[in-house]
Amino acid sequence: MPSLTRAEAVGRSSGLHVRSYHVDLDLTTGADTFRSRTRITFDATGLPTFLDLKPHRVHTIRLNGEAIDAGTLREGRLPIQPRTGRNVIDVDADMRYSRECEGLHRYVDPADGKVYVYAFVYVDNAPRVFACFDQPDLKAPYTFALRTPTDWQVMGTSSAVRTGPERWLLTESAPQATYLTTVVAGPYRSFRVEHGGVRLGLHCRDSLGDALTHDLDELVDVTRQCLDAYRDLFGVPYPYAKLDQVFAPEFSVLSLDHPACILLREQYLFRSTATDSERETRAVVLAHGISLMWMAGLVTSGWWDDLWLGQAFADYMAHRITSEATRFPGPPTTFAARRKGQAYVADQRPSTHPVAIDGADVQSALLDLDRISYFKGHSVIRQLATRLGDDALRAGLRRYFADHAHGTAGFADFLSALTAATGQDLEDWAQRWFRTANVTTLEPEIEVVDGRIVRAAVRQSAPRSHPTLRPHTLDIGLYDGAGGGHRVRVQVDGPLTALPQLVGEAAPRFLLLNDGDLSYAKIRFDPTSLASLPGILPTLEPINRAMVWCNLLLAVQDGAFPADAHLDLVTRMVAVETELSILAEVLEQARNDVADRFLDPVRRPAAMRAVAAALRHRLATLAPGDERQVTLFRALVDFSADPTELQGWLDGTDTPVGLPVEADLAWRIRYRLAVLGRLDTNDIDHALRTDPRGDSAAAAARCHAARPDSAAKASAWRTITRDSSVSSYRLWALAEGFWQPEQADLTAPYVPRFFVEAPGLARLRGDLVLDLLLRFLYPRHAARTETLTAAADLLAREELPVPLRRRMADFTDDLRRAARARTVSANSTVAWGR
Repeated sequence: MPSLTRAEAVGRSSGLHVRSYHVDLDLTTGADTFRSRTRITFDATGLPTFLDLKPHRVHTIRLNGEAIDAGTLREGRLPIQPRTGRNVIDVDADMRYSRECEGLHRYVDPADGKVYVYAFVYVDNAPRVFACFDQPDLKAPYTFALRTPTDWQVMGTSSAVRTGPERWLLTESAPQATYLTTVVAGPYRSFRVEHGGVRLGLHCRDSLGDALTHDLDELVDVTRQCLDAYRDLFGVPYPYAKLDQVFAPEFSVLSLDHPACILLREQYLFRSTATDSERETRAVVLAHGISLMWMAGLVTSGWWDDLWLGQAFADYMAHRITSEATRFPGPPTTFAARRKGQAYVADQRPSTHPVAIDGADVQSALLDLDRISYFKGHSVIRQLATRLGDDALRAGLRRYFADHAHGTAGFADFLSALTAATGQDLEDWAQRWFRTANVTTLEPEIEVVDGRIVRAAVRQSAPRSHPTLRPHTLDIGLYDGAGGGHRVRVQVDGPLTALPQLVGEAAPRFLLLNDGDLSYAKIRFDPTSLASLPGILPTLEPINRAMVWCNLLLAVQDGAFPADAHLDLVTRMVAVETELSILAEVLEQARNDVADRFLDPVRRPAAMRAVAAALRHRLATLAPGDERQVTLFRALVDFSADPTELQGWLDGTDTPVGLPVEADLAWRIRYRLAVLGRLDTNDIDHALRTDPRGDSAAAAARCHAARPDSAAKASAWRTITRDSSVSSYRLWALAEGFWQPEQADLTAPYVPRFFVEAPGLARLRGDLVLDLLLRFLYPRHAARTETLTAAADLLAREELPVPLRRRMADFTDDLRRAARARTVSANSTVAWGR
């Protein structure tokens, strides 16, 4: 199927002005397809053009009353010859429901059999729901009429009105891009309030209604606080009359943000005890979606390659506004511990690209809208705010919204607004930060005489493949190890920047570049600072502890720091760390990255036991109900290799006092038991029958695939590689459970099979589902020469689809780094004394 190019879009928009869409959807026609009737009213210059349509079956197509042969529809494009002036095209077709979030997704709740649908049209899936001119600059108002079962309700980007027992109308919307439309329908449980004249709605499937009820006050409070904070920051009131937030089942992304209607993943409805760090993450996700009501809804990108700007700003704003306006102060720390590291990893892969996307077509723009766009983009905008100051940034944002409200704009328009507001020429700065790829490394050079600094500099380096060096406005922290320290603001640029402002300072026990995490760069430590790290780390501010952990993990990946030393430091951290997000992220990374991928496999069992012992000791010191219990106990489940201990927890014995084993925790324990071969199929199926709600079906699938049994592996593999009907959530769960470090011998035959059968996955799955599937199914633990050889053979095949080739190259580069890290680990000796 051809991917719309920018040149094609420019040509089409030059000859069209879309006046309106009216879409009639009949959702009562069966479980596989629905009826879609679309009327588009548009003006044209008389040039030939094409309509986008991806139907199951076409009934009729009429342009200005004249029938068009549906046989001319090829690969989603219908050639049409409009007349000069006003035109009307009517399309009547059957469309297929999706199970992969590509069009109108249909979900049957296993808990009660109720059916829910929602439209996932981002980025180019609108033609799977209705006929359209599918490009972002052809904005138009929409009206949706729907026929549904009588007990359903309907939501969308405009107000919903019931017009009959089975009929609903979504009233005419403001002009919007095709990819920003959605409809949501089903017997949703709904809660509604009002804030400042805006109607707020929160919705979920009926079987999860208790979870939503439990957290309703917090969700409403965060929504209100974000709406007010963005209004004050942007200088523009919330631009719509209502805001619906829908927790959508089987949702493929964290959130999808349409004007006045945000779809959210159900993982943010907590059926079990949730920590404050998880609630903080949910608040950030809410804040992200709400910011896009301005950043994408009020001002829309003219082409897909500027989508990064709204998403990068939304991520920056979400972390900032949540920390400033809600009860959660920690998002910058959590970002430093989690998401920023993901940007660094992505930025060093073969697919690295600038933050500012240059998408010649829809597919290439969508592939580049990734962790670099979101998380590096967030980091660069934070660096921009550090350089300009908050007042100047606020003035630039207000000018941008004032100049482009209800229209389209891009990165050039944003830079112009900043320049006009600040008087600063930002072209060179923006070129080096937004339009060049990869990450630079900063390393201190310190010379000390008689306890005083006599020379100081920062050396900046970049890989030869991406040699651009960048200007950094950052703080340097100088710490004496006794609780004292201070910061010095510096400007770093070029390969070596002298720091005369540090000369004469007392030699610090620990010197920290990028104190406060204001810039984006990998940080290395001088020998004195590195040796002092075990004692100094607990005394640093939370954001600096998070930043240090992020850079230590990057150093392990680079082969510059042994995995053994990292895990030794983790065991020390467990005893003293107080910040929930740091505990959660560092322990997850220690297990899934360091122990499972970077550590010499021979050393893994002992390292796992050491971390588990540290976790047990810390848990024994906590008072009942201490919030850190949940985080530490989850990690202990992951690190434990004692089936008796795990089974006792599942049976409700020997758990820490005050810590109930609720649904999510029980499935976590079952998963670990399954990996260790102590959970059979009857156990898993019985648990699912007992608790079919939420994500239990996916959890059960993960357990089945994780069992060290050849039949279980064969069944999981067959479903993953051949069954196109399985839902995306079950598919991902099977793939996630398949590879286990403890089962390397059992799964070894599947390593070469993966590289042989991977092209078939690309034919079987859509790009969105394929992306996450490959992340789980790539044999990431098999860091051996023969695996890299098999990967190279696959990548040598010229016919590989672009999305598959890109992900395979990235994950193979990750595997190569893991192999190097294992070699370092095998030859290392932990240097720190106790």
